[in-house]
Order: sequence, then C-alpha cells, then structure tokens
Amino acid sequence: MISPFALPPHPLAQAAAADLTRRVHAYMAAHPDSELHRQGKMFGVLVCSNPDCPPLCAFSAKLDGSYFHDGFVPPVYDMPNPPVGTDKTDSQRLQRLLFANYRFTNALGETKNLLDIFQHEKPILSPSAWFHKTPNHSPLTINHDPTPPAGSGDCCAPKLLQYAFSHGLQPLAMAEFWIGAPSRTEVRREGIFYQPCSGRCVPILRHMLRGLDLTPTPDQRRLADLCQRLVILYEDDALLVVDKPAGLLSVPGKSDEPSVESLLADQRPDSFLRAAHRLDQDTSGLLVIAKTPEAYTLLQSTFQRRDILKRYSALLSPNPQSSISNLQSATLIDLPLLPNPYDRPRQMVHMEHGKPALTRFLIRERRADGSILVDFFPLTGRTHQLRVHAAHPLGLDAPIVGDRLYGGKPAERLCLHAAELTFPHPTTGEMMHFISPTPPFLTHT
Repeated sequence: MISPFALPPHPLAQAAAADLTRRVHAYMAAHPDSELHRQGKMFGVLVCSNPDCPPLCAFSAKLDGSYFHDGFVPPVYDMPNPPVGTDKTDSQRLQRLLFANYRFTNALGETKNLLDIFQHEKPILSPSAWFHKTPNHSPLTINHDPTPPAGSGDCCAPKLLQYAFSHGLQPLAMAEFWIGAPSRTEVRREGIFYQPCSGRCVPILRHMLRGLDLTPTPDQRRLADLCQRLVILYEDDALLVVDKPAGLLSVPGKSDEPSVESLLADQRPDSFLRAAHRLDQDTSGLLVIAKTPEAYTLLQSTFQRRDILKRYSALLSPNPQSSISNLQSATLIDLPLLPNPYDRPRQMVHMEHGKPALTRFLIRERRADGSILVDFFPLTGRTHQLRVHAAHPLGLDAPIVGDRLYGGKPAERLCLHAAELTFPHPTTGEMMHFISPTPPFLTHT
C-alpha cells in the first residue's frame, strides 16, 4: 500500500478524489442549506486492489447531521443517542463506553478499541485547556488522563481502512482532501490534499497499518541525500553558521531522523553544539549553532529579545480571491496563533486566545505563472508563523508553494528560505551579517 502520509497521493487516489468532489458538488447544488456551504469538511477515498471494487469514500464525523449517506462507508460504531438529563459523571462513563466500542482491525487481524490504542499516548489537551484560567499554570502542565480526544475514530482514514479490512479488501492508495467552504480557524481549503491529523488519526493508523507492506514515502528516500548537503558557511570559537537543506531537522526530534545538531555532533563528538534558534524541517537556509554554553545562552537571549534581523524568501501561489494580487508595497500581517491541540504541529488562528504574531512582507516579483516571490520579515517567532500568515484567508490567502501542511501548490520542496540574518556576536558584540546562497526556486522564472 502507498503510505496514507505520502503527498501528493497516488494518481489513482487523485482520480477517485476528483470523482468524489464532483459528486459532492452535485449534492451541494441540490442542498443549498448544506453545512458544506458554510464550513467545509474533510473527505477521503481509498482505492483497493481487488478486482471490480470501486473506490471507497468517507467523510469525517457527520455530514448534515447524519453518519449515513449513500455511497459512503458507515461509521466504525453506530453511536446511540445519550439518555436525556445525564450529569457529568454519567457523561464521562458513557464516553468511555463509546470508546470501548470503537474497535479497529489491522492487516494482521489484530483488533483494539480506542482505549487500548490511546492508553500509552501522550495526553491531548482540549481547546478549553489551552485557555486555563489559573494564571500561574501553563496548559501543558495540567495533568490529564490519556483519554482519546473527542471525535477519534470518525475521521476518514480509520473509517476507510476499517471497512476495507472487515470486507476482505486489500488497500492500495488513499487520499484525504477538503470540500466546501474554507475553515474559519485552520488553514483548510478545497482542492488540497492533507495528511491524517496527528492527534486523532495517527495513533489509530499506527495500529491499523501493521501488517501492510507500505511503499516508502519520498521523504524517507531523500533523507540520505540531505545528510550530504549540510554546508558550514562561517565558523569561529563561539559559533558557526550553516546552510540547512530543506527536509532536515534543526534539532533531534522524536524519531531517529538526522538533524543539524546530530550530524555536527557525529563529526565533532567531543564538542558543545546547540542550535540557537530553529527552522522548520521543510525550510532551508541560515541556522546559527553555538559552540560553547556561554555563547548558547547569549545567542538564545538575543533571539528571544528579537535583537536580530531575519529575512525569509518565499514563493507564493495566490488563491483566486487573494488580496495580494492588488498589493503593491510592504504590508503588516497581524494574526494571533496557537497550536492545534488535535493536529500538532499545525497552528491555527484564534483572535481571542492566540499569541501575537506579526509579519512584515515585501513583494519582489510577480511571475508569469501567477506565483509571487516575496520577502518576509517576521517580527515575532511563532511556530509556522510565515506559513500560516501566507495561507490563511485573513492573511495573504496565498499559500507557500510546496506547503504540505497549509495547502500550497505541489512542489518538490517547501519554497521558504531563511535568506538573510543580522545579529550581534555573542562575545565581541560585533554585528554579524550573513546571506545564504540562493536556492533554485528564487531564480527560476
């Protein structure tokens, strides 16, 4: 089977997605009061290798108030309506009973319910927990039972695989995509393929994909090459500056994937080497590494105080209604951000509870194919700030090309590059200025 995390999906899955999109559009035309006109929904298709088996189709949760629609797989568990007048304790007991009845099978014939699947997962905070009213507590310090998040098991990928396994079908390729009006908080829009969400789906899929022979994703095949492309641009006794290739982690993560820190540590096993800041895995460009604990502390303080000038170059793919098409000069984007607790590391816009996020940008070039080359100057340093500010309808409404999380036009890489960096040296105070070698996407027309 082609991994459900592979983007873009297999052509067979893309063709099935196009067919389902036409069907859903016909449904929307016949139902002008459908929720899809106000807030779209994630849909999914699964192509199986069994002869004469049409693609399986699914939607997340309910569609217009029902779990059942012709042409779509049923829910994993037909949830009964809760009794009227239940208190909080009864509600929690009913919820655990519900989770116990959501059972998922894998290719090995093993079956687990949601409570079994999530018992060893890191607890996920509900949206309300992010806004905890006790000022001296961070939401991340709140103790929670490892209870599955609400809605687990009702997403497309688990529903499709469960139907396939329970009917003796052999999965081949899958795709999940958005149909309908854009999301008001997340960056989700029609016509874009998305990976399964990390909070609800990934733990379930980790179980369900056991026993399937998954084709390696392009990312896995590319890792070996990335390790050979890390270039040191500058070095002295206190720091070094590297040109990080897109696809390489800045610091070690949860997996065994290589990172800038780990590669340098392999080359210099007795040295102190710490990244003073971070770039997203898919972002290329300038990264500063401290070589002493003292330099690390001073550099981190510099980056936290924003005593630096950062310039990122990005190639954008505007949506038809994007206001960037009419902009001529530098503009400030002000959209507060917070992590999506159900789909880390994706971020979401939240006007009331999000942390301030400010980005100045300057249009550099409008290209014949409709793409736009811009320079970003982030005034704050939120996770995925530039990617969300570019893609969100209240931002530029122009996703970065190659952005697999926020709906950019497909490309070999995320077209976002940390191009220029100015900061005071941690020991001498001298202003350091670096410009990264230009990647191909910045010069190709």
